[in-house]
Amino acid sequence: MSTSAATLRAIAVRHHDKLVALRKENVTRMAQPSGAEAGNLISFCFDLNEVFRRAAEYVDRILKGAKPADLAVEQSTKFQLIINLKTARALGLTIPQSLLLRADEVIE
Repeated sequence: MSTSAATLRAIAVRHHDKLVALRKENVTRMAQPSGAEAGNLISFCFDLNEVFRRAAEYVDRILKGAKPADLAVEQSTKFQLIINLKTARALGLTIPQSLLLRADEVIE
């Protein structure tokens, strides 16, 4: 387990009751960048820019004559971690500095 994953797990364990209650309101985490922007605590998702760039490369290859069946299936390898500190403060949570430093974006 990576350090970030271990830190997120530690936060979840420490604040389990709050997170369970808040999960019903869908403010704990989201798998889309817009989730943190909309008020969710944490968003850990694939990088949409990378996904669209790779999709354009596939389209380019197909338009140049490649058969879609011959193209390899790919998975995202680049992910984004977005933390909403405004939500964390509202919940009374302190996000560790080590996690904030790893975040791609921190919403104040």
